[in-house]
Amino acid sequence: MLRAFERFMGRLLAGRHAGDKNLLARSPGLAEVPATVELTSPAFAAGAPIPRRYTQEGDDRFPPLAWRGVPGSAQELVIVIEDPDAPLPRPVVHAIVHGLPARANGLDEEEVNAPGFAGFGRNSLGARGYRGPRPILGHGAHRYVFQLFALAQPLQLAGPLTRKALLAALPGGGVLARGELVGTYERR
Repeated sequence: MLRAFERFMGRLLAGRHAGDKNLLARSPGLAEVPATVELTSPAFAAGAPIPRRYTQEGDDRFPPLAWRGVPGSAQELVIVIEDPDAPLPRPVVHAIVHGLPARANGLDEEEVNAPGFAGFGRNSLGARGYRGPRPILGHGAHRYVFQLFALAQPLQLAGPLTRKALLAALPGGGVLARGELVGTYERR
């Protein structure tokens, strides 16, 4: 019964999306930053479905990521995962990962999913950590945009990092470059 109601709501909300224009990387001051970082994942190809293991229907694990092209002057990396296809005014934030060393060339699945990993900010549910894809039934395939930002200076924030606090801090933090990777997921 609950699945039928969720599917009905998904169909009812068809065509309603937060939209790409509301992604963090499209914000004023960030949209002009060059997208010169190549962001990939060994778990899925760009534009391809995200394996179930990395969704709430699976093990809800943060997927491994790799990147190249980070400017040599970068001091910190930040990753934000957003769903612009959610039927809400703003994209759903699935994770914020901050404090990543600029010299790193990836994020290992075991490292980021280890108990006590300290680099998570708050997602849209208000929790620190990663929540994988789980779009509403009947709403179609959703895109999950992994956004990497290379910062000229480390973030100086008090308290857990939220999207709002990050948006306020990023332009002042001097974003040198960015990269994106899009994966998809649809519940059936």
